[in-house]
Amino acid sequence: MAITAIRNRLDRAGIVLSGLCALHCVLGVFFVGFLGLGGEVLLAPDVHRVGLVLALVVGVISLGFGVVRHGRIAPLVIGAVGLALMAGAIAVGHGLAESVLTIIGVALVALAHIRNLHRAH
Repeated sequence: MAITAIRNRLDRAGIVLSGLCALHCVLGVFFVGFLGLGGEVLLAPDVHRVGLVLALVVGVISLGFGVVRHGRIAPLVIGAVGLALMAGAIAVGHGLAESVLTIIGVALVALAHIRNLHRAH
């Protein structure tokens, strides 16, 4: 029972982290692109690297355990594609391509966590 609660919390944390990442991306485009503010903080490479590492850790643990628990691989595959897009966003550098890849990636990661939670019940 305690393991299930931890897995559910990790999936919920993955959804929250995905939302925060998307918010960061949209606010970064708005503040830097339209207002010319906050570029040194919002566009700092370390922010993106740390976010990706957190997403990888939470995703691998919760989505991996989900496969073991409910036997469905789809959430893991969806999450892996999302994480790959997020990693690709770091590789392309700042700009529209990065924003699009990141937003699609985090949406897929969030969807994977939601599917994982639904499969668990």
